[in-house]
Amino acid sequence: MQTQVVILAAGMGTRLGRPHPKPLTPLSSGQTIMRRAVDLLTGAWSDVRITAVVGFKLDLVIEAMPDIGFVYNEVFDSTNTNKSLLKALTLSPEGGVVWMNGDVVFDPRVLDVVAEKVSGGQSFVLVDRSKVAEEEVKYTLGDDGMIAQLSKTVPQDQALGEAVGINYVSGSDKATLVERLRECEDQDYFERGIELAIEKDGARFEPVDISAYQVVEVDFDDDLTRANTFVSGTGVDD
Repeated sequence: MQTQVVILAAGMGTRLGRPHPKPLTPLSSGQTIMRRAVDLLTGAWSDVRITAVVGFKLDLVIEAMPDIGFVYNEVFDSTNTNKSLLKALTLSPEGGVVWMNGDVVFDPRVLDVVAEKVSGGQSFVLVDRSKVAEEEVKYTLGDDGMIAQLSKTVPQDQALGEAVGINYVSGSDKATLVERLRECEDQDYFERGIELAIEKDGARFEPVDISAYQVVEVDFDDDLTRANTFVSGTGVDD
């Protein structure tokens, strides 16, 4: 069965302050963040369809990644990740979709966890229960053990951990998520679409804890330094 993966790479990455799209930031392996992710995905899964949502300086991303597909978010400069994900899901073939932020650097063993969970057909959000930073996307659980709240505004004393930026929507939940993403405000993160699907439709997203593995979203130079501490020269972690 083919696995569909979407990489959200349309943003301007202003916090990191590079002249190029943030996914094209080089790592200590010699690869860019996005190149490393694509290489790991194609190495782990024999049949994978990878699509990147592009916007800011899209020509640089397309030229650097000739082996994947692309979707253009033409309003990348005035919208947030919810609109990029909406466009990608709307144009995706039938079936579930794994998606990730284009600035995520991850231990390749995370893909084993993802593959196992995808095979079960349950929508999920990868989370790290070992830390809860105020500025990150945090989550709470309902009585059923599934995600209840998922946003940066979850009070820190109520949060159980952080979302790491890698997620999956099943084929049966995809249409619902698409409709709720359409309701989001332009500046909402895609997590708001998940919250609306949970609140209004009873959608169930499982929290999958990957605290045992390194996953870093690169927003600042300190994040890049942390990511480079576990990235080897071959693109596969030690």
